[in-house]
Amino acid sequence: MRILLFLLLAVLGMQSGEARRANREVCLLYWNIQNGMWDGQTDDYQRFTTWVKAQEPDICVWCEAQKLYVTNTATSEVESEEECLARWKRLARRYGHEYVYLSAHPDHYPQLITSRFPLEAEKLISGNADTIVCHGASWYKLQRGRKTLNLVTLHTWPHAYGFKVPQDQREASRARHEGDIFRSAEMEYICKETVLSHPHAQKEMWAMMGDFNSISRLDNATYQLPDSTTRFLVHNYILDQTPYLDLIHDMRSGQFISTTGGNSRIDFVYVTPALRKRIRSASVIRDTYTTPIRNPQKISNFWHPSDHCPILVHFKL
Repeated sequence: MRILLFLLLAVLGMQSGEARRANREVCLLYWNIQNGMWDGQTDDYQRFTTWVKAQEPDICVWCEAQKLYVTNTATSEVESEEECLARWKRLARRYGHEYVYLSAHPDHYPQLITSRFPLEAEKLISGNADTIVCHGASWYKLQRGRKTLNLVTLHTWPHAYGFKVPQDQREASRARHEGDIFRSAEMEYICKETVLSHPHAQKEMWAMMGDFNSISRLDNATYQLPDSTTRFLVHNYILDQTPYLDLIHDMRSGQFISTTGGNSRIDFVYVTPALRKRIRSASVIRDTYTTPIRNPQKISNFWHPSDHCPILVHFKL
């Protein structure tokens, strides 16, 4: 009887991560974890890594991966790039990832990728003399057999005023929509450096994900904004000028699901048609752990565990 029970449990275990990988299915987890997972500092990130391990991801993309504050305070304490990588290598081992990659980051808000598989860094993107990508972006490749998956990560400018506008000029800058215009320039540059550099990208497997800090016209049934609003500029460019499809909108038949503690969908996963055909599921995760809760002491603008929700995608290579 005990032998039969053991065999049954073994078979059930194979239905999860091992069976999925044997079937060449990949689980991708994206999340803006707010200031290096500020919430996780109090328990050495145990709740965080336990939750991640339970999702059995093969690739994780973390926005805002660098620690910026003293534990449970709004006092600045920025870890170095070396400290950031060392911390993530330690955390990644807890949920079974061997490989860790840090994006280009002109400031202290990098994206970081952890993976079960080795990835190839195709391009780290921070801009040029004409266009700055304020939080950086990256383009990595995953090779699985004869298949190549292109992964683009990004995190655009977060403010309504323009980049590096002095404080006393920010109100006027907001009125001129300079934050929206700056984000649109960032997005155009990132796309031209990545997916638009491949003439036949619609036939290739590409995924672009991150905190876009901007909303889409596809959700305007919720927002009820004028079609001409500059707040749609970033996603108008993607939808009109690239081969990308808005995965969550497509999978959820247009159902609106906020990705933040408020009522805003600003985190996106875009995919090309070639990859869309291989996707089994995609969802914004709002569970007992990930649903954002405002810090009760109103410490700065912190939420628990983050002010954003994760996105989980399963696809087959």
